[in-house]
This record gives sequence, structure tokens and C-alpha cells, in this order.
Amino acid sequence: MLSGFYKQPEMTIGQKLAEMNWGLVALLTLISSIGFVMLYSAGNGSFHPWALRQMLRFAMGISILIALALVDIRFWLRYAYVIYGVALFLLVVVEIAGDIGMGAQRWINLGIINLQPSEVMKIALIIVLARYFHSLPEEAEGKLRYLLWPALLALAPAALVMRQPDLGTALMLLMVTGAIFFMAGVRLWKFAVAIGGVLAAIPVAWHFLRDYQKNRILTFLDPESDPLGAGYHILQSKIALGSGGVFGKGFLQGSQAHLNFLPEKQTDFIFTMLAEEFGLTGGLALLGLYGLVLVYGFSIAIRAQSHFGRLLALGMTATFFLYVFINIAMVMGLVPVVGVPLPLISYGGTSMLTLLIGFGILIGVNVHRDMVIGRSPRMDGP
Repeated sequence: MLSGFYKQPEMTIGQKLAEMNWGLVALLTLISSIGFVMLYSAGNGSFHPWALRQMLRFAMGISILIALALVDIRFWLRYAYVIYGVALFLLVVVEIAGDIGMGAQRWINLGIINLQPSEVMKIALIIVLARYFHSLPEEAEGKLRYLLWPALLALAPAALVMRQPDLGTALMLLMVTGAIFFMAGVRLWKFAVAIGGVLAAIPVAWHFLRDYQKNRILTFLDPESDPLGAGYHILQSKIALGSGGVFGKGFLQGSQAHLNFLPEKQTDFIFTMLAEEFGLTGGLALLGLYGLVLVYGFSIAIRAQSHFGRLLALGMTATFFLYVFINIAMVMGLVPVVGVPLPLISYGGTSMLTLLIGFGILIGVNVHRDMVIGRSPRMDGP
């Protein structure tokens, strides 16, 4: 199926390193450094317990990023279904024998790190969907019967992630799938039909949500109804955001965070702590850096000569955007609290490594942007 795709000279390691997007690497390092500073603040002026660990994880992750950027993107095309299968298998392992923490069964204990397979699936799903749509003839793109298989590829892991339970990650998997469908040429009316079906299914889906998930949604609609219970997180987040003002209270001076009124300040609500200490100015500066990352991502996608490379780059960029959008909207009370980390800032081993792996693949698309990969003459499938 993949024969006859490419006959062109291989690039040397030196040539690939020269084509590396070092500006993006520097930007990711800068954003991560802001995360180290905020984790130092979250530790009350100490590198323990979060900042030092995050720095070590970043050092390992950036090495992996550079290594993956050198990998020929045809590797991801060739082994897309294998990568997806491994990620799906890990989700099944979590279901059977995963570690339980904070009421959720989401991790596999590997000794050195607690692996969260749902984060791995975010990358695997992008790769396999890019492979599928790349392999379709252009005249088949967007036709309904050819969307059933990729829809199943997304729904299977989303269902397993929902059982953990992890509503935020499940929604991210489905939203990234929707983004790739759109980029692959699916018509807007089909999205309207799908959204209509989802809205019609909400009354049924409501009965399958856990009690805490229902409380999060009800709290989002009226956080003042339970200010000391389910509404506590978002009310304290809003207080901290407002108290920071334009220029903030100063580094290590955030009262809501350092007096422990702000929950999960090192993970989900770290943007709130940044805004309290550095104000609106600091928050906008971080958003500006995130915006530059998105510009890099879309630029790489546009310059890619292969359909697979474009979809791969756009999928990785869309995932990064969803991380940023959902987390910041969540801490501002614009969407329910769903536990999505702020990329490269929030404390977390698997999320940090997964993001850097994704950026390694993204930069790899840029390195191999001139590679022309022919599209398969027959339908792809399981």
C-alpha cells in the first residue's frame, strides 16, 4: 500500500539539524522556563517539590524532541496503526490494572514515571488520522462512508478515557478529531448534523456522568450556589485573577496562592497564580508567546509538501491550541472545570513529555517539508 511513494535523496543528520526550527525550540524553552518560575513560586520559594522535577523532565523531553525531529516523517506514516494500537492497548491496561489517584484510574506506574496513556493517545490519534486521510484519494475526502472508520478510531479511545473517568481528555480527543476532519475537507453541514446529534444525546449522556462531573457542570452554570463546595475552585480562581490587577502583586506575593486558598495551584490553576503575581500584563505576555507557537505551527503546516505532513502539523498545532484555550477558559469560569493542564507550564510528567514529543514530530515535518509522499491508490482501513 505504501510502495512507490518516494524516491529522493536522504538527508544527512547535519542537513536535518540545519533545517531544525531552532526558533520554535527556543520559544518552547522560554515558555517552559516561565513554568519553572511559577512552580518555584508554588513551592513557596523552593525548587521542591515541583520546579526541580519539572526542569529535569523538560531536559529529558527536549532531548527527545530533537531526536524525533530528525526522524523521517515516513516512519510515522508507515507505523501509524502500530502506534495507535499500542496507545489503545495501554488504555485497556489502565482499565484493568491502572493506578487510582484522586478518584480516577488514569495511570500506569512505571517506577520512574506514572504514565498516563490518555496523553499518549492524543499524539497517536493525530498520527493515525493523518495517515488515514492521506491514503484516501482526493475524490473520496469528505464522503460520509469514508468517515465511519476514522470516527471509530476516535470514539473507541474516547469511551475508554471517559471510563477512567476523564471528561476533559475525552472531549479533547473528539475535538482534535473534528479539527482533522475539517482540515481533511469534511463539509460543514456534516459537522452541523454531528453537533445536532450530540445535543440530542445530552439528556441520555447526563445519566452516565459521575456525580462530581455533574457538579462541575452545575457549578459552572451557578458557582455561587455552593461557594464552599463544588464552586470553591472557580470562585477562588476568579478572586485571584481579579486581585492581580494590571501589573500583579509581585513574584511570591500572591495571597490566594500562598495562603492556600487557590487549589491545584501547581497544575490546573497555575495560570491564575501567574495572573495574580504578574497581573494582566503577565497573562497577556504568556498568551502572546502561545500565539507565536501557533503561528510557527500553522506556518510549518502550510509549507509542508505532503498531505500527510500538513495534517500531522495541523493536528499537533490544534491540540496545543485546545490545551491553552480550555485551561484558560476553565480558570476564568468560561467553561466547566475539566482538569486540562496549561501546556509547558502546569506540573506533570506525562503531559510535558507528550507535548514535547508532539512538537518533535511537528518540527520533523518542517525538517522534511520538501518531501513529496504520494497518496495510496486504494482505500485505507483497518
